Amino acid sequence: MWDYDFPTHPNLVDVTVDGREVKALAQVSKQGFTYVFDRATGEPVWPIEERPVEIDTNLEGEVLSATQPFPTKPPPFEYQGVSIDGLVDFTPEIRAMAMEAVRDFRLGPLFTPPMRTIEGGTQGTIQRPAIDGGANLQGSGVDPETGLLYVPSNNSFSVLKYYTPDPAEGGNLRYTQSAFGSGRQPTLPQGLPLFKPPYSRMTAIDLNVGDKAWMQPNGDGDRYRNHPRLRHLNLPSLGGDGRGGPVITKTLLVSPLTAGGSDGGPRLIARDKATGEVVGSVDLPAGALGTPMTYMYGGRQFIALTIGGEIPELIALALPGGR
Repeated sequence: MWDYDFPTHPNLVDVTVDGREVKALAQVSKQGFTYVFDRATGEPVWPIEERPVEIDTNLEGEVLSATQPFPTKPPPFEYQGVSIDGLVDFTPEIRAMAMEAVRDFRLGPLFTPPMRTIEGGTQGTIQRPAIDGGANLQGSGVDPETGLLYVPSNNSFSVLKYYTPDPAEGGNLRYTQSAFGSGRQPTLPQGLPLFKPPYSRMTAIDLNVGDKAWMQPNGDGDRYRNHPRLRHLNLPSLGGDGRGGPVITKTLLVSPLTAGGSDGGPRLIARDKATGEVVGSVDLPAGALGTPMTYMYGGRQFIALTIGGEIPELIALALPGGR
């Protein structure tokens, strides 16, 4: 119903939970959850509760589950669901615009059922995370020495628009959906964000205790900070510079971003694994197409990744010789 399939690989890591050695499997999800299992037994490391959820929808013939699984630990790494409190509030004027933008839409917690657009009425359900998820193909990385899991994610939303496909064109479903069908979307003028920041982030989760170790926005979000309605405000880092997949080295967490380089373009950043502080940045010729990898050659460590552009390229970076 929400397109919340598992979009990426799980991670395998050995951790110590309440004094017990656990060979764990951690699966991040589009919902912003991390499901953690004992990979030897299949049992959840922390309870996963089946909780009641709303099932009312105007999609005729759809029958929704009355419960959904909620991990009790770790906490979600991304915003879930939609409420008035979560709307952007940089200024009272912008907050009022956001409230007006969502007025004709269904709001609610995670797993609020999608709704068909009603002409002149409810325009559908605002779903957060979006159908491309909190986490997605970029996946996550794990440090085998500390048991920290690093997850890049997006704070975004979708309103699915349903229609009945034409049988003459091969349609055989009662409904299919598009993010850009009939009716309106809850947008603000001039590209202003609808929700509070950060708009993308990197979160470190300690799998030994099932809690967040730190969270840092992915970039300053200059495309928002430089907005005519926002540039006069003293805003913190907003994120929104992408959610590139992480590679973990002995000392660093390395990931690509879509913006924030010296010319505003894509870059590769290195973070302190313990705090998330950015300790290095290098411009990329084009945006990354996947997660970087690392290898040693001739006693020197390299970071390699694929970048886009007119012709995709594989590039490798290294520190100057002797370092």
